[in-house]
Amino acid sequence: MAKLEDYIPIVGRNVINELKLLGERLEGKVIQNINSAAVGGGVAEILHRIVPLLRELGVDARWDFIKGGEQFFWVTKKFHNALHGRIEMITKEMFDIFWETSLINIQEVKIYGDIVFIHDPQPIALVEKRDDLSKWIWRCHIDISRHDPNVWHYLKKFILSYNACVLSSPGFSQNLPIKQFLISPSIDPLSDKNKRLPKKYIESVLTKYGITKDKPIVTQISRFDYLKDPVGVIEAFRRVRKYKDCQLILAGGTADDDPESDRVLQEVIEKANGDPDIHVLLIPPGSDLEINALQRASTIIVQKSLREGFGLTVSEALWKAKPVVASSVGGIPLQIKHKYSGLLCHSIEGAAFSIKQLLNSPEYAKKLGEAGRAHIRQNFLLTRHLRDYMLLFLAMYHPKDMVSL
Repeated sequence: MAKLEDYIPIVGRNVINELKLLGERLEGKVIQNINSAAVGGGVAEILHRIVPLLRELGVDARWDFIKGGEQFFWVTKKFHNALHGRIEMITKEMFDIFWETSLINIQEVKIYGDIVFIHDPQPIALVEKRDDLSKWIWRCHIDISRHDPNVWHYLKKFILSYNACVLSSPGFSQNLPIKQFLISPSIDPLSDKNKRLPKKYIESVLTKYGITKDKPIVTQISRFDYLKDPVGVIEAFRRVRKYKDCQLILAGGTADDDPESDRVLQEVIEKANGDPDIHVLLIPPGSDLEINALQRASTIIVQKSLREGFGLTVSEALWKAKPVVASSVGGIPLQIKHKYSGLLCHSIEGAAFSIKQLLNSPEYAKKLGEAGRAHIRQNFLLTRHLRDYMLLFLAMYHPKDMVSL
């Protein structure tokens, strides 16, 4: 893990000094983060980076998890999809399963934080344990702008018991009587997934997966999830290949709290149908260096999500100065300014058109990548995220100074 001083060459000493001053203001406060899984997905990845750096700043940040069985995580995945706006059949039995598991966690999870920071819907009901001394914040990493009304109505009764909630994009805000804060996620430029790599290592990863560099590489890195639309990426790729010889990498993993991923992976393999130019790679947890290498070896990065809470893979690719084609959904338009730091699309046809355009215009692609890296440096690095979180924690004790959405 990188130390705070290691970020000075990237963000400057003044930024680090400001973080240290904020850390001093939080001395004596315990920040208890709670989510559903230690690995898999952007939430766990962010917490793995932020919690140690908060502790280095003198903030007593800790991280706990809830427990849940297969049925519970199947239900919460349905909730996740429904909150993103996907049509799901949500039954009373599902709400009962959610509450039964939540009740067990309410009884078993020890709450000790001065600030209790709950991440996403899975542990949301823990707020039933709230007392008058602690401050509770619900961090929603999901695009809830087109939520299923039944699921939202059910969760809202818990949300109203929080002091505040945090969203990733202004478009996700809801009509709530509690404060809502905009804090976008971030990437760690010094993590294994984002740091510079030797050329020999990148080539070794390509060799491991049987990928050659004799033709352009189009890549999507994401969990195998219907909302990431990997099948749609294959369809767009096949449209492009009619005009430009290229190859596709679909690489990703699974998450402990996502029971759909195995099914999605099998559908992707079937759609690829043995095509030698389509490389479907199941990357195990902890393979950040390999993901980094695949991104750096790619000609173009794609993120064709149907819904997206934020999509950190976009920031990862832009930080590497790669041209990116991504759907204009969720938090992605915050990262990509169309035709300046990447290209936004709205359909399979649009994605194919943009990919083809960049393959045919390498100088334009390079220009987009360079502008994208500058945009990420300014707005979406871990140090900015740390600053926003510490200001949020301080705001819990100075409500008159709150500035919300």
